[in-house]
Amino acid sequence: MLDMQEISDRIEIQDLLARYTDAIDRRDWDALDRIFTDDALIDYTAMGGARGGLVEIKHFLAEALPMFETFQHLVGSSVVDIDGDEATARTICHNPMVLRGGKDPHLLVCGLWYQDSLVRTPDGWRISERVEESAYMKEEPPCPK
Repeated sequence: MLDMQEISDRIEIQDLLARYTDAIDRRDWDALDRIFTDDALIDYTAMGGARGGLVEIKHFLAEALPMFETFQHLVGSSVVDIDGDEATARTICHNPMVLRGGKDPHLLVCGLWYQDSLVRTPDGWRISERVEESAYMKEEPPCPK
């Protein structure tokens, strides 16, 4: 049976995961400072991205994501395990991304899991490590006229 502290922790962690997708989809890189620890390790290499600390990843995102006109990170179920002031989470993500270009841009559809380690800080839960695990990636060409 869950006690009130664990219920509160789970709600806060779910909110943190949602705030991550909102920050990415709004291209608000500075909002990531309230999601990750200062010394976080972030590894996007499974989906062709970068690996590094928060500063490096914010720079990578700012440089790489302008190739997309728009995108959405739809996160689904999360399996969260809490042990005191530490937690792990495995969260499914479906991520359609529209590549810039012409009247009929291509659609890149990505499926992945976020594997997260989290810690409780004085400012609340933060992600201390995020590793992407690839499920699929498919580029859809424009529809024929």
